[in-house]
Amino acid sequence: MVRNFPYVLVALSVLLLVWGILGFVEYVAPSAAFGLQNANFPPGVQFLHWLLIVLTGAVFVAGFLLRWRHTPFAMIVMYATLATLCFVETVDFNAFGGGPGRFLIMAAEYVAYIALSVYLLRSQHIRERFGRTS
Repeated sequence: MVRNFPYVLVALSVLLLVWGILGFVEYVAPSAAFGLQNANFPPGVQFLHWLLIVLTGAVFVAGFLLRWRHTPFAMIVMYATLATLCFVETVDFNAFGGGPGRFLIMAAEYVAYIALSVYLLRSQHIRERFGRTS
């Protein structure tokens, strides 16, 4: 299973990419009505939300397929941008339904980003895939 985890990340990144594209479609054409927009977010925040989600999915999928050696570091940058946006959405715009529970969800998201970052930096399978030896 551990050996196949990079492929799990590819599948999750494809889902992220599709979710982001659908979010953009709904953002541009609200009549599409997938229910993905957050009414609490101003248009600029909503745009940035979908842009970062699309970019995060696309960076990993493209990096994986092209065996781009900087993919792990690019993903850590993407996780950092998503974490920053998550903070703004949670604190300023009551993401995750508002209330104190939103901070637990934000913390769980941060833990996931940290765990994925550690995996991307330390995994032998990732090193082999992206041609890094150190």
